[in-house]
Amino acid sequence: MNTPLAEALSVLLLVAVLAGAVIRPFGLPEAVVAVPAAGIVVATGALSLDHARAEAARLGPVVGFLAAVLVVAHFCDAEGLFRACGAWMARWAAGRPGRLLTAVFALASVITAVLSLDATIVLLTPVVFATAARMGARPKPHLYACTHLSNTASLLLPVSNLTNLLAFGAAGLSFTRFAALMALPWLVAIAAEYVVFRRFFHRDLAAGATAEEPGEPPQLPLFALVTVACTLAGFVVASAVGIDPAWSALGGALVLAGRALVRRRATPLTVVRAAAPSFLAFVLALGIVVRAVVDNGLSDALGRLIPGGTGLPALLGIAALAALLANVINNLPAVLVLLPLAAPSGPGAVLAVLLGVNIGPNLTYAGSLATLLWRRIVHQHSHGVDLREFTRLAAITVPTALAGAVVALWASLHVVGT
Repeated sequence: MNTPLAEALSVLLLVAVLAGAVIRPFGLPEAVVAVPAAGIVVATGALSLDHARAEAARLGPVVGFLAAVLVVAHFCDAEGLFRACGAWMARWAAGRPGRLLTAVFALASVITAVLSLDATIVLLTPVVFATAARMGARPKPHLYACTHLSNTASLLLPVSNLTNLLAFGAAGLSFTRFAALMALPWLVAIAAEYVVFRRFFHRDLAAGATAEEPGEPPQLPLFALVTVACTLAGFVVASAVGIDPAWSALGGALVLAGRALVRRRATPLTVVRAAAPSFLAFVLALGIVVRAVVDNGLSDALGRLIPGGTGLPALLGIAALAALLANVINNLPAVLVLLPLAAPSGPGAVLAVLLGVNIGPNLTYAGSLATLLWRRIVHQHSHGVDLREFTRLAAITVPTALAGAVVALWASLHVVGT
């Protein structure tokens, strides 16, 4: 296939895949459009079979890691971790919406970092909604915090986001060095979001609420917490000795799933569903379609735009470009496209891309799959989302958090080094 035709077909199929993921016609999974699209780019020669195999091999370990983390998050929920979090938030807030927002920020940041952004969107958001409803607090600030933090707070660890897993491989850093470099940007971005939220929603937070009657303190699921802690420790050890951290994630998933199976609280089918196989297929297929777009001209076009080096102006430019691209084609395709272009400049440039594709998607609904999923969950709870309000909030938080995080990354690169 000639290059102009291959380029046009690849772009058209990418648009179709993203539209399918956004709209999900008849409630069908994202893979229904993505998998055939990947087959078409290979069958028509828009992407060579060798390049498709290479892309699948590159994404394979990342997808396996994602599956294990999803299983861990599911069985943490089954153990009662998120119900305990809701009870703790209500007790600590004591009928004060401002304190509830602080609790949501703290929990959502930790859960996103440790159990991935999917856990915050799918498992914590309904708990936050129920907690605000029991208190009689206006739910809007707390629900918006869940979606913003599912993106912004996913900067800390390689396991926090699928984009992080991809950047982790491209940066060539150890697990601990990655976390050390991203710790300050993570804190700065969350702090910036918090300050903006307190100001933006001051009227909602000033409205009254009802303190819940004190009851028995929530029982934390110690087995789940210990397993997650051991899994995180396993990530550090595995990275230090050169073992793929996916094995640690698999170990944590097997322990939690095995316990549920032995106690007959789950079936093998439950475990398979928890791993979200259709979403995993979507990720692989999307990667192949994006590779076709890259091979047929997008890489050359972006290569002329992306700044070189790791000085502060270059890092700001890389992050801004990544944020813009994430809102145009979604953050997952954006990171797949930009990582090969940023990698020659070193880990600093790769991490700047990550800041852009993780913080930037808060600007629009289509910026990340997590935001789209959050919107669907909120509507299921009969709570509308005002597009103008969403955009006004994003127009303040995204530039503030992104600029602060990039400056923090630049400082970390000089202090921690790569």
